[in-house]
Amino acid sequence: MYKKILVPMALDHDISQHTLEVARALTAEGGEIVALHVYEMPQGSVSAYLDKDMVAEGFRAANRVLREKTEDLEGIQPEIVKGHTARTIIDYANNNDFDCIVIGSHKPGLSDYFLGSTASRVVRHAGCAVHVHRGI
Repeated sequence: MYKKILVPMALDHDISQHTLEVARALTAEGGEIVALHVYEMPQGSVSAYLDKDMVAEGFRAANRVLREKTEDLEGIQPEIVKGHTARTIIDYANNNDFDCIVIGSHKPGLSDYFLGSTASRVVRHAGCAVHVHRGI
């Protein structure tokens, strides 16, 4: 059983409830579960076309959605941070002494073998245990 579990959540996917169920099953008595959403800032030339207020509103909207998804879930602490998804999940877990990450994953496609999915990057580089929930 784990004392501190991180559950990354992509707000546009519906597998977060499943990963939270897995996290609950793996949590030791008195343990903590943090639901983390990584807000990726617009990259490259796209950012030149976006107003700062628009980007800030996007972050606020993502924060609202995360809180709505977790508001009725007892014992789940929602957190949102900005950054590159895989790297930020790994850094957040390492910097905050998590002993487990429960992450959802889709069935890998051809592009995943060339580029790698977020879940596979987290599995390869996390400094703690990683449990992967494969979506149906």
